[in-house]
Amino acid sequence: MRGVRGAATAELVVALPVLVALTIAMAWFVSLGLAQVRVVDAARETARALARGDDRAAAVARGRDVGPDGTTLSVSGGSDVRVTASARVSGPGGVLRLVAITLHATAVAAHEE
Repeated sequence: MRGVRGAATAELVVALPVLVALTIAMAWFVSLGLAQVRVVDAARETARALARGDDRAAAVARGRDVGPDGTTLSVSGGSDVRVTASARVSGPGGVLRLVAITLHATAVAAHEE
């Protein structure tokens, strides 16, 4: 019976770091989803503004404001306006800088007349 008393503590010591790591991973996945929505919004907002005939610099600045920090926008035109946005999202709280994901989104809008 003597060895059984410390078993709960040993199990807690093993399980607690795993639970903390899983919680941090889930929070990061949620933040990745939110960042992806912001990247899509940045591309869409920029394409919409350019299709309306807004100034290119103003439209790109508006898209950068909507997107996550460090969002880059690439604009191409023709019969339609095509905007590609991308942003690099690092690990939770900047702790895992080696684990970074680049998110991409493309939006197309027809020129308004």
